[in-house]
Amino acid sequence: MTAPRRIRTGVALVLVLAGVAGASACGDTHPGAPARAADIATGTRTVVDAVGGSLSAAAATLFFRSAPAAVVADAGDPAALTAGAAAASARRLPMLALRPACLPAVERALARLGVAAVYTSGRVDLPHLQVTGVAVEPLASVDAAPPAAQSAIAAPTLVLATTDTDPGAVASARAAGAQVLTLPAADPRSSTATVAALRASGPRAVIALGAEFGTAADVSRRIQTAADAPQVIGGGSVMFPGRRFVSLYGVPGDPALGVLGQQSLPASIARVKALAAQYSPLSPVPVIPAFEIIASVASAAPGADDQYSTMLPVAQLLPWVEAANRAGLYVTLDLQPGRTDFLTQAKAYQQLLRLPDVGLALDPEWRLKPNQVHLVQIGSVGADEVNRVQDWLAGVVREYHLPQKVLVLHQFTQDMLVDRSAIDTSHNELALVVHTDGHGTPPVKIGTWNKIRAGLSPRIWLGWKNFYTEDSPTFTPAQTMALTPAPVFVSYQ
Repeated sequence: MTAPRRIRTGVALVLVLAGVAGASACGDTHPGAPARAADIATGTRTVVDAVGGSLSAAAATLFFRSAPAAVVADAGDPAALTAGAAAASARRLPMLALRPACLPAVERALARLGVAAVYTSGRVDLPHLQVTGVAVEPLASVDAAPPAAQSAIAAPTLVLATTDTDPGAVASARAAGAQVLTLPAADPRSSTATVAALRASGPRAVIALGAEFGTAADVSRRIQTAADAPQVIGGGSVMFPGRRFVSLYGVPGDPALGVLGQQSLPASIARVKALAAQYSPLSPVPVIPAFEIIASVASAAPGADDQYSTMLPVAQLLPWVEAANRAGLYVTLDLQPGRTDFLTQAKAYQQLLRLPDVGLALDPEWRLKPNQVHLVQIGSVGADEVNRVQDWLAGVVREYHLPQKVLVLHQFTQDMLVDRSAIDTSHNELALVVHTDGHGTPPVKIGTWNKIRAGLSPRIWLGWKNFYTEDSPTFTPAQTMALTPAPVFVSYQ
């Protein structure tokens, strides 16, 4: 349970090339062009190059010092983009994707590169270039390949993109000789391939294509996490959207408090693996079996401390946590704190939360105010208390160089999470999940689901609970996956 060894990535430059998507917004590179060839060659600065709509125009002038020719493709024609990208990569030329509003930015970029010829793919009109003597001809009519352009990359460079990234920018990066990785999300922690590339010889520069990656400082922190942290079960060091959890909920050894305790530890592992396997054919991302272990149990009696909560000792939970992790299961510790607060109880389980494949769940139903009693009143928690837990848990992730952790917030009434809109969603060390716990008939459960997800921040993921005895009937895996959006965390009680 020691902290992982700190790895030095050797990355000297982190650059985010940010663009504004959409045909109506466009512009040239930021005045002064802060990201130029010298920056990549020397690898001495962390900069952000702000761009309007033409990300590919900015990328062309970033990746190339000069070019005898360039490819320009119609941004609205997928076939033209594909053909243009293939030609640019093969001929080692910059490529620019043209939408009408971006024409001035594209023409200025071509002038800056000093191109003598432009090869068009699709419906492309460049009237100003034609009158200045630049040859403009269809790509299909070009027989001989022109001389390669002069790349600006003088050191190993890793370029990060997503499936939605401007294909012109990606093609220019490949043509210039960079290693391009397409990630499932705009986060270097989300890709096993990115982690491997950072941990190999180490690039001198990492360039993220697109504003969705955040600032250069954001990318720098996430790169260091990807290099330092162990990968979470299923690969990578960020949770979603790269995986889905299917979990058994309950207390080890107590069949009355959930299905997790209805069988031995080995049998529980086998049971949840079989359950997760039912979801695999229905899920576009890997399905990871999981345990949600109730670490502090709400009690009817006040107890010696008058808190109406019994905390299970770490020594009792540790064998279940370690065995589950060894078997490829993620573990979430669920807190039912009674009259105490979530942060006090969470800190008591820090020894377990220091493990890379252990997350946390807060169950507001069992968070009482003074003089409240379980099963008489339904508990609740305010955003301020949730945020204090987040601040602390994010600090644990940073201190021990851990992958992103799941933080589950259980909810089945709107009053359970007071001021939910004030919950902080800025901690990139955590993956927030609001877990819909309602039970009953399918219409009742769907009604609860719709109420809970209404107004939810797009930075918060959704979870779902199936009950074996309280649902009428229990949703099948297919019915569960038919929810919109499909939940990333499914638990069974």
